Amino acid sequence: MGRVDDKVAIVTGGASGIGRGCALRLAEEGAKVLVTDIDEHGGRETVAQIEAGGGTADFLPHDVTDEAAWAGVIAYALNKYQGLNILVNNAGIGIGGSILEMSLADWQRQQAINLDGVFLGVKHAIPAMRESGTGSIINMSSVAGLKGAANLAAYNATKGGVRLFTKGVALECAQSRWPIRVNSVHPGVIDTPIWTKVNPEFFEEGENAVDLDGMAETGVPTGELGYPLDIANGVLFLASDESRYITGTELVIDGGISA
Repeated sequence: MGRVDDKVAIVTGGASGIGRGCALRLAEEGAKVLVTDIDEHGGRETVAQIEAGGGTADFLPHDVTDEAAWAGVIAYALNKYQGLNILVNNAGIGIGGSILEMSLADWQRQQAINLDGVFLGVKHAIPAMRESGTGSIINMSSVAGLKGAANLAAYNATKGGVRLFTKGVALECAQSRWPIRVNSVHPGVIDTPIWTKVNPEFFEEGENAVDLDGMAETGVPTGELGYPLDIANGVLFLASDESRYITGTELVIDGGISA
């Protein structure tokens, strides 16, 4: 018996990194997973890995800032899998740099993907989860949603917003007696491709924008990098009935950075 047997999950940003890790782990434990991303090649590769392991998955190209696209993704899950029980709002980007030099366009793009995308996913998933009888929404925030960082103020704003948005929605669901739990997850320094995509105008694609091992050694109390599986295991717990009494809180997986 898997820990999320027969549950239907949507994982945004599932083409790589934490999103792929979550999709693989949920499928491994019995969920039917709809993987979405703007990266079609990576998304289909995630599905292929799930199917190679005996799991059930499908892929849809998906811009999380597009409300009509969200309606289509939810409808697809309901039509194909007859329900929706888990939403992992994982899609996100990182744009760093001085707040004095950041363009309004970059500020708005980061807000649109990291925060508007979470809002739209929650808005459209809740009715489907009510009809399905149970739901767990997991919004991917960050340790940057708990503490500030120089040259990451705009990213801080999006991830801090995700944290408090999560709490407000959790209380609305609870007080309305809807059978839906809503929690946020806060990764620390995780070894994923997002670090190769920060401020692409300054780095060649694939070139490390940050020395992750050095960052972990100096900035993480344990001295260790985290991996997508570390986050995926936390997401699996929140998606499963093992966390039935947990809503409106944050699961911090950061090697002690925020302690």
